Parts: sequence; C-alpha cells; structure tokens
Amino acid sequence: MDKLESMRTFVEVVNHSGFAAAGRHLGLSRSVVNKLVAQLEQDLDVQLLQRTTRRVSPTDMGRAYYERCVDILAEVKAAELSVTQMQMQPKGTLRINAPMSFGTMHLAEAIAQFMYQYPDIKVQMTLSDRFVDLIEEGFDVTLRIAAAVEEEALITHKIAPIRRVLCAAPNYLKAHGTPTRLEDLKQHHCLHYGHLATGSKWRLVGPDKTYTIPIKCRGYSNNGEVLRESAIAGVGIALLPTFIIGDALRSNELSIILPNYRPLELTARLCYATNRHLSTKIQLLTTFLQDWFKQPSWERGG
Repeated sequence: MDKLESMRTFVEVVNHSGFAAAGRHLGLSRSVVNKLVAQLEQDLDVQLLQRTTRRVSPTDMGRAYYERCVDILAEVKAAELSVTQMQMQPKGTLRINAPMSFGTMHLAEAIAQFMYQYPDIKVQMTLSDRFVDLIEEGFDVTLRIAAAVEEEALITHKIAPIRRVLCAAPNYLKAHGTPTRLEDLKQHHCLHYGHLATGSKWRLVGPDKTYTIPIKCRGYSNNGEVLRESAIAGVGIALLPTFIIGDALRSNELSIILPNYRPLELTARLCYATNRHLSTKIQLLTTFLQDWFKQPSWERGG
C-alpha cells in the first residue's frame, strides 16, 4: 500500500467529513477510500475515525494523526515543487505592493536578492501606505502589516512578526524624567503615528489587562521614519515598530521605556487574491521572504 496515498485519502475524509465526498474530490470510489483508510488503521493498530450513519469524524488519535499528515503532505508537495523549479526556471513579471517604510528599509534588499537569485523574473514594486485593491490595481501580491487580514478574497502567508515599543531619546528622558507608570505618559510630549491609533490615545496591553491612555500629541505623522527622527532629536516619546527604530536602539540614540506595556503585536503578511492562479513566481517569493525574515535583522540587540 502507498502510505502517502493512504495519508492523503485519510486527510480528505476528515476534510469532507465522509468517504463519498472524499472519493469525489480524489476521483476514487467510496469503497477504495474506505479500504485505504481501513488499511491505514490496521497498520497503525488504532482507530482514526468515528463512523456513524450521518457523518465521519476523527477520534482524538485521529485528529493528532491528521495534523501530522497535513504537515507531511505539505513537505512532500514543497519537495516536489523544489524539483520542478530546478527543472524549469521561472520567468515573467511580478507586481508587488508594500508599505513605504518597511519597503525602503527592509523589503528592498530582500527583493534585490530575490531578483539576483531568479534573473528571469522581473519585479515591479510600488510602495504605498494605503491598502490597495490587488485585482483592480493589477498587483500580484501585496505585503500588509496588520493584526489580521480579514478579507475573504485574499490568501495570506505570515512573513515576519512586527513588534512595537514605547521609546524616547536619552536627552528627552534626562530633561523630562523617565516614565515608570503608564499614567505618567499623560504628562509627557508624545509623537503620534496616524495610521495605527485613533484620536490622541494609545491602546496598550499590560501584564493584567489592556489600557487606553490619552496622550498630549506634540508631533503627528503618517510616516514612522519622520517620528523616529523627532524622537531621536528629543522631541518626545514615540510608539514605533522595531523595524523602524532597531538601529537607533542598538546605537543608544533611543531607549525602550515601559517595556511591560505594548500595543497588540502586528504581523507582516504576503497576500494574493484567492481567484488568482498561484503561480510559481508567487510561491517562490513567499518561500524566499519567509526564509529571509525568519530572524529579522531589526530585532538584533533591540
């Protein structure tokens, strides 16, 4: 018996909650599907499925085995893809959209190396801090930084975690004091990032609960690099992602304050439309960026 075929069949039975539906999906008869799963249970000496007249569902052992099968089948698919890619060099144009600061500070180098590795792929990269309509505007993929991407029309892949922290320059802290309590922020000059906060309030997650703190906004911008420079100059306290201030933290131009209070962590995700064919170019870019940002450079010592 082909163990991979049996595992694939078992996974589809769980996915479709039945043998007949799984068979239709796989192009197999119900009897063949039943035989493959039964043989798998016999080989493992464990019951994987609960069978009733109305539906089929995994046992506890079956659920654990299902999750491992999904991982194994994904690895097999990735291995097959890598062989195919070695046989056929990908070609064509890849149209990418990404946020301005992340694009210039980190994505640009990654895309340059991607183009070097795949010389027959042309890249058109547009940087913008607004959410674009992939299909209407002709992009193949977009990189979005958000807590979640809830558009059903998009498939997303996690690229990197995005951590935000409160920070200030040593000269500002020397002149105005270092906040030791969250309430102290109300008395300080703050630098406000337009896209990530509402009004003049910061929403921060502490050890016990979430707090909403009103702030005195000394500076306002929809660009994190602008606020970083104001913070380095000693103008006030900023709430910024470490991918923007990582170098300033390492050089001690900025210091993290109130480290136990942070906003909700964001994630950089690569997104593409569900109704668009998943091309080899997009698969390659996704794998490349996930590997490139596996250990984000901006978190070194930050």
